[in-house]
Amino acid sequence: MEHANWTEGDSHKAKHIWTEYQKQHDITERIGQTAGIDPKTGQVWFGDSALEIVQQRLAEGLTSPLFFERVGYVSYLRKAAVVGDRHNTYSYR
Repeated sequence: MEHANWTEGDSHKAKHIWTEYQKQHDITERIGQTAGIDPKTGQVWFGDSALEIVQQRLAEGLTSPLFFERVGYVSYLRKAAVVGDRHNTYSYR
């Protein structure tokens, strides 16, 4: 599902949040996991996949769109296809 409220500003903010998060936290044990970043709240979720993060958030009643990063990798892979690199927006549909 496309989320009409996502903007380039959201992407920029999420990238900034992720950069700052990495400076303040040791993420070495999370390499290979997926990080979901909410640009509106600044909250970061971790899971084995974007789907797992979305399911975690649905269980909490949260449905806002996220920016996804693969921890420790330049590209985020899904279904064996590159959907972007660390400079693109990822939304799970």
